[in-house]
Amino acid sequence: MAGTLLKLKSLGYRTGVLDMTRGEMGTRGTPEIRAKESLDAAAVMGLDVRLNLEQPDALITVNEETRQATVRVLRQRAPRVLFTSHWDDPHPDHAATCRIVREAARLATMRRYDEQAGLAAIKMPAIAHAVYSRLVIPSFIVDVSEFAEGKMNAIHAHASQFYSSQSNEPTTRISEQSFLRQIEDRMRYYGSLIGVEAGEAFYVREALNVDDPIALLTRPMNIYS
Repeated sequence: MAGTLLKLKSLGYRTGVLDMTRGEMGTRGTPEIRAKESLDAAAVMGLDVRLNLEQPDALITVNEETRQATVRVLRQRAPRVLFTSHWDDPHPDHAATCRIVREAARLATMRRYDEQAGLAAIKMPAIAHAVYSRLVIPSFIVDVSEFAEGKMNAIHAHASQFYSSQSNEPTTRISEQSFLRQIEDRMRYYGSLIGVEAGEAFYVREALNVDDPIALLTRPMNIYS
C-alpha cells in the first residue's frame, strides 16, 4: 500500500508505519540490513515516522503485551485511520497483526485501560485492510496511478528480499525473478476495476458513511468490474 501512503502524503496528511518485528527469522538478509532498508523505504515514501515494536518474528501473538505496546503507540500518535493486513492473510504474523491492531484500536479508546502509562485515551480510528486475496471483495480502490513508480521504488529499497543475480542466498517466493512484476500486475488489475492505470484495494468491515453519493458514484468506474 505504498502507493496510497505516497498519495496521502501528497494530499497533505501525516503518514507513518509501525513495523511489528525486525524480520530476524527471514530467509534472506539480516535484521541490521533490513533495518536500514526500512529507513530507506521510509525516505522514499516521505513518512513522518517509522517505528518498530520488535516483537519476535514468526511468533507474533495476540496477548496483553502486544496489545498494550500497540495501544501506547496509538495513543502517542492518535491516528485518524489505520491501514493493516487482513485477518485471512496466510502469513500467521500478518493475521495476528490484524487482530492486534483491531483490538488495540478499541482498547486505546478506553480511559482506564493501561492507566499506568499516563497516556490519554483517543478517538477510535477507522481501520482499512489491504486486499491481496481474490476471495476478499474490496470496499474501495485507491487510484495510485501517479504514485506507481514511487511505490515500486519504495519496494525496491528492501533489496535484500528480492531477486538479484549476484545473490547466493536461498530463493524464496518473493525473491523469484517474477515477483516484482506480479506486484505491478496486481496494481494494474485493481486499477482496471476503476478505469485507471494503477490501484490499491482495501476492505473495511464497517459500513462506509458517504457524505455525497453523487460525487462518489460519478467518479470513473469500470462497468465491467
